[in-house]
Amino acid sequence: MINIIWAAMIIIGIIYALITGNMENINDGILDSTKEAVTLCITMLGIVSLWCGIMKIAEKSGLMDKWTKLLAPVMKFLFPNIPPDSDAYKYMCTNIVANIIGLGWASTPPALKAMAELAKMNGHSTIASREMSVFLIMNISSLQLIPVSIIAYRAEYGAANPAFIIIPGLIATICSTLMALILCIIINRRNKNKNKGR
Repeated sequence: MINIIWAAMIIIGIIYALITGNMENINDGILDSTKEAVTLCITMLGIVSLWCGIMKIAEKSGLMDKWTKLLAPVMKFLFPNIPPDSDAYKYMCTNIVANIIGLGWASTPPALKAMAELAKMNGHSTIASREMSVFLIMNISSLQLIPVSIIAYRAEYGAANPAFIIIPGLIATICSTLMALILCIIINRRNKNKNKGR
């Protein structure tokens, strides 16, 4: 659906440029945008490589295990039915830690693996389990302490103080995560009430 929307917007833009005689601006925009996209990709590649490398070092050094233990009370509250020795639990912890330190790119592969494991536990049902719903909500809430990607974008586009976004970002993530936790509590209570009713 997104592809259709983008394609429609591009076609409408080109038709409008033809009607108004602004095709030269479209050509300039395409050339500038492609150059900018390549430059941004190269910048992001360096940052992603650095932080993914740091995550690998954290895994090899046992630091990820320590972070996972620190997350244990929160994980037990959010996912009471997921055994701590399961692959799903490990992938979910890796994802949450990566999100907390602002590595959206590094958090995606473990999130997909966690969802695949949760789908197995759910019997590959077409209806999401409670655990899948809660995990998705926590990811959508944009839980992060340092918005690395936004700082990188701001630096790339010449912001005077790229790290200025940290405080507003913290305020936003606290609000969104609190709302996500409230939603998770509601889902947990509904699930308990359903189990009692059976």
